[in-house]
Amino acid sequence: MDLDLRKLRYFVAVAEHRHFGRAAEQLYIAQPVLSRQVKAFEQELECTLLVRTTRSVELTAAGKQLYEEAQGILAAVAKAVRRVHDIDRGVQRLMVAFSPGLHVSDAIRAFTSRQPHVEIDVVPTRWWEQDAPLRDGRAQVGYLRRPFDDSGLTTIPIGHEPRVACMPAAHPLACRDELTSADLADERILDTPTRRTTSLEEKFELIASGHGIALVPLSVARSYSRPDLGYVPVTDAPGIETCLVVLADRRDKLLRDFQEIATATLRHT
Repeated sequence: MDLDLRKLRYFVAVAEHRHFGRAAEQLYIAQPVLSRQVKAFEQELECTLLVRTTRSVELTAAGKQLYEEAQGILAAVAKAVRRVHDIDRGVQRLMVAFSPGLHVSDAIRAFTSRQPHVEIDVVPTRWWEQDAPLRDGRAQVGYLRRPFDDSGLTTIPIGHEPRVACMPAAHPLACRDELTSADLADERILDTPTRRTTSLEEKFELIASGHGIALVPLSVARSYSRPDLGYVPVTDAPGIETCLVVLADRRDKLLRDFQEIATATLRHT
């Protein structure tokens, strides 16, 4: 079947608002029209996406999955349209993805100082699928943190960063200067297998409310510092490699130039 992008956008609006009325206002259409379009979308997909009650709208398991997939689909479509317009206007543009907590701004400044005619946009990645923007066309190069699926990718090692234990500020271990993995043996660790969160903000909210602790890269701890959380170095936790990443089959000169400048700049930083 062909995926109707208009109906997909309608579904995303309802999924974000959890309310047909507010979604309809955002889309500037009548609520009954929106309801019919989403119902038709479910029939086309042959699965239920939403559970409707008189007071709320909730996503089914299929709806949650489609909502996640839709972020990349709609972003990729928007980027594709933008690239078409750029070519029509003769604009050179580079899309740079980056993992949460990593800062690629020094590399962008260094590149722009040499090639000021190139427009650069940045694309934040989700921590559990950092390579997605490269594979779906939203970005041409990424400054990423392992682990990620590197099949079909060319990776240039940049460096390593330590991991720290993130926990509630009132946790008994939060006053320690450093920890080992043995100190955390009895703690509930929030990670992908036990409980996947959709954002770092969600993970930190869970930690602050006492639902567990997490091992996070130092750069993430610095970028998301908050007074109700404590960060303690874990001395025997393996470091995390950072990499500059592109698709293996990309050979254009603009991308090579950025890789060269970014590699030197980020390694120095």
